[in-house]
Amino acid sequence: MKVKLPSGNHAGYLDRLPERLVVKGYRYWMAGYETGSIEPWECAWSFYSSELGANDGRRAVSDLSCFVRALRVCAGCPLRTFPLGANRLCREECLAAALISACQHGDRLTRDTCIAGLAGCPHAGEIEETARLYAATLDRVGQVLMPVPADTIDEIIGRPAQTQFH
Repeated sequence: MKVKLPSGNHAGYLDRLPERLVVKGYRYWMAGYETGSIEPWECAWSFYSSELGANDGRRAVSDLSCFVRALRVCAGCPLRTFPLGANRLCREECLAAALISACQHGDRLTRDTCIAGLAGCPHAGEIEETARLYAATLDRVGQVLMPVPADTIDEIIGRPAQTQFH
């Protein structure tokens, strides 16, 4: 089954809290690495704790940080992000969000496709493990992402890197 997701500024993908938690969290965490400042990480903590509460937010941010660190270590290409306020997703953001979704839905094919699209090192198992833990934490707090079929991910991987997707 092929799913055509809308693109552009009004697609609505980030209107859902589970997707927004993953994408915004990824953007904040990557911004912290890119700038060398803890301010984006503090913004991630504030966002998560305001949406999930202090206890659930703490666990989710901890798992987010491990997931993004694993992505950075194992990525086969430079990890890109769109600016924090953007309403669309770049290739890597799509793959990261779809990976978390696949872990939540037990979709091994999509999970493996996302990992292959992101990772280029022999330690890709760390990406899988940290994604699984982060996905489980979000699931436990009632934040389940929409499923994304593997053929949609194949299409995203095949597009030019600068294309927007959602």
